[in-house]
Amino acid sequence: MNKVDKPEAFDLDALRRGQTAGDDPLHKVEGERKAEISALARQIASQYAVANYSPSIVIGQLRFLEFLSLFGIALGVNFFVAVDPGAHFLDTSISAFVGSLLALLFMQATDCYHVSILRSPMGSMARVLGSWMASLGLVALTNFLFIDYDPNYRSILAAWFVLGAIYLLIERNLIGFGFRRWGRNGVMERRAVIVGGGKPAKDLIRALEQQPENDIRICGIFDDRNSARSPDVVAGYPKLGTVAELVEFARLAHIDMLIISLPLSAEARIMQLLKMLWVLPVDIRLAAHSNNLRFRPRAYSHVGAVPLLDILDKPIRDWDSVAKRAFDIFFSVLALILLWPVFIATAIAVKMTSKGPVFFVQKRHGFNNEVINVLKFRSMYTEMSDPTAKNAVTKNDPRVTPVGRFIRKTSIDELPQIFNVLRGDLSLVGPRPHAVLGQTRDKTFGEIVEGYFARHRVKPGVTGWAQINGWRGEIDTDDKIKFRTAYDLYYIENWSLWFDLKILFLTPLRLLNTENAY
Repeated sequence: MNKVDKPEAFDLDALRRGQTAGDDPLHKVEGERKAEISALARQIASQYAVANYSPSIVIGQLRFLEFLSLFGIALGVNFFVAVDPGAHFLDTSISAFVGSLLALLFMQATDCYHVSILRSPMGSMARVLGSWMASLGLVALTNFLFIDYDPNYRSILAAWFVLGAIYLLIERNLIGFGFRRWGRNGVMERRAVIVGGGKPAKDLIRALEQQPENDIRICGIFDDRNSARSPDVVAGYPKLGTVAELVEFARLAHIDMLIISLPLSAEARIMQLLKMLWVLPVDIRLAAHSNNLRFRPRAYSHVGAVPLLDILDKPIRDWDSVAKRAFDIFFSVLALILLWPVFIATAIAVKMTSKGPVFFVQKRHGFNNEVINVLKFRSMYTEMSDPTAKNAVTKNDPRVTPVGRFIRKTSIDELPQIFNVLRGDLSLVGPRPHAVLGQTRDKTFGEIVEGYFARHRVKPGVTGWAQINGWRGEIDTDDKIKFRTAYDLYYIENWSLWFDLKILFLTPLRLLNTENAY
């Protein structure tokens, strides 16, 4: 067997730069014109329109619940059993914190937080209780050696262990019931689409169905081949359309994963598919169960015993998305507290100097290409405003009011987008949302930049990496939108909270450069 890190054909950096595979019309989605999907595909997409629960998020919440519960039980036992609860409250709190934390670490180390384990809790109860006992044993030993403990400490420790064990037994069984029910109802699952039909797809589906730990719900199959080469129904699942139609299907449905069911030898075809599909905010996997090549273990993810080669991962997912949302809310509220005088002064200036509303609403592309309504302070005369932004604002544009000229140069007109952030349409930091009909001369941005819509794999932002590097203002040349997109894709691939913080704090400094802001 050949052992390599990854096949040379999968040059993902080249893919993102648009330098692979040539100009096959199959993977040109100019301007991402929407393919008309079938009535069946639209009906199935509507069934998955509501997002499901992420197992990672649910398990994280379970860890937090168990920690707080065990900690609370310890404090309650101390209150009712200790001779003098107040005298040893600090010692008890520290012991409770350490013991609860150790219990979580031991349960994590013994794999007690795996989805399959949580579905059948009685099979892992010995490990759960063993972890709980080991954690209390370490706490007891430490206290006996170093701390002046309460006279009833043995009773406190015994009560804490017994009540904690009873809690874990009941709670784990309730969670197991919930996991099984959520699995049956499709509330907590990974929704997948198979790309490619025929026998490879059938073999993959059968392999997945045989796995007792399978948490994948197959939503359908997409294949460009006709019915003679790729049957309309494979292993009971319908073929819903072509790969071009899959892009629109994934915009309508909350899909978690695309599994390409093609052999590695079909590298040209796989690269064509990737150039179409990598713009979607989903995991992309290559079925590897029937391939003879073997890569290093870190290149794979598994569904039971079925290996899948990890090609692309959804950016900013699970707890990263929670952290980013918390970051957005905190700094948005802080900005409103600090900048409310600017909001009021700007609103008065806009209203007093020209007729019309204070705010201007513009439709722009948001996450996953959804159309969102973005708020701005109105900077144009009402009768000359351009809600579609088809005609970009240029230097000395007669449509812009005197106040509008100032607030556009200083980007004060963008401040109301903080309300979009609080509403969840935008993030504070991310690729700037462009108008739906945004274009340079006679070409849309999607026609100029291959992979342009990959910017929408994350929420757009009020400020971004491209903007603080000088790529803001009018887009009057092809190079400007190309460089913007390149910076946006770099941000997505290298995201972190520290990166967001850096961009946020550099933004006021870089706004001093008003060269391209009209």
